[in-house]
Amino acid sequence: MQLKFSSFSAAVVASIIGFGGTVALVLAAAIALDATPSQTASWVTAISLAIALESLFLSWRYKMPIVTAWSAAGLALVGASTGFDMSQGVGAFIITGAMLVITGLFRPISKLVESIPSGLSAGMLAGVMLPFVLEGARAANLNPQLVLPLAILFFMIRAWNPSLAVVAVLAAGIGWSFYSGQTTGTFNLEFSTIELVMPSFTIPAFFGLALPLYLVTMASQNLPGLAVLRASGYNPPVGQPIALTGLVSIISAPFGASTTNLSAITAAICTGEESHPDPAERWQVGIWYFACYFLIALFGASLVTLITIMPAALVMLATGLALLAPLANALMIAMSHDKERIAAMTTFAVTASGISFIGVGAAFWGLVAGLFAYFMLGLKR
Repeated sequence: MQLKFSSFSAAVVASIIGFGGTVALVLAAAIALDATPSQTASWVTAISLAIALESLFLSWRYKMPIVTAWSAAGLALVGASTGFDMSQGVGAFIITGAMLVITGLFRPISKLVESIPSGLSAGMLAGVMLPFVLEGARAANLNPQLVLPLAILFFMIRAWNPSLAVVAVLAAGIGWSFYSGQTTGTFNLEFSTIELVMPSFTIPAFFGLALPLYLVTMASQNLPGLAVLRASGYNPPVGQPIALTGLVSIISAPFGASTTNLSAITAAICTGEESHPDPAERWQVGIWYFACYFLIALFGASLVTLITIMPAALVMLATGLALLAPLANALMIAMSHDKERIAAMTTFAVTASGISFIGVGAAFWGLVAGLFAYFMLGLKR
């Protein structure tokens, strides 16, 4: 095995983008579940360690650059939920992991998920992400002196390198917040700790969190993650990687970690020629990816503290900007098929409305409404 610096640099860039670009979504999800600061720090630590171990094992086992991540859309879904606490969230994460294990072991189940019209899945994703993007725009009212220059910086960097735009906004925003005295506390670098959270299993949490999170994870992460690998010339197994991420998610959930899955966005960085000229040796990027996320896990508590002492407007802006491109992509997919368009927009509208019925959140009801519209319109055709 010949180690290449390009593999190291690809892993560093991928981990920075994967963590820094969407860590604000973890905080938003933690706030929605009323997590304490120590539980939030444990969440980041446990999920980063899970990603590190999964990526190392999968890359080494299959000799492919198979890396994992958390689901930005899934975290947005949790962040948009109401009426759940941290123990119910942990219970939902365990159930979601179990469903991923079953999906990986029994192919007919994954085929059933794949049979959901893509437009409806995309409509649900778009409905989940829209409120966060709108909150990002409203951040300009809270702190225009901070938000407007960072928004300009985002689009300037995005025109040059889209993958670094959100990271640049976070770096510049954190630096300016310290310089201008807008932070709300002090920052000290210290090792992370983990905290055990007892799970609570309820029917509303199953329908309002676990089931939508499972569908979002499969539709927006696992299936696209496999597609990225295939587009790069690899032939990954379908079931085993998904089952492994589900199993690790079950183990890490009691420490607050949400579900992990195959990476879709950062995988594109790790599977390209830039990571290694020899496709057969690109799997070694998983070694460096493991090292990066292991370091993140070691200092997860400090990273959470760093974000939480920042102005609220910065976190709102970073979250909205991180979801801007995924929202545009989801809307494009939702509108791309004539036969699915009305049903997809029904799913989008109900999900974005934030309604809750019998304790079950809008994402589930959006999918139910969309499927009903799809089948009713299909009967006429």
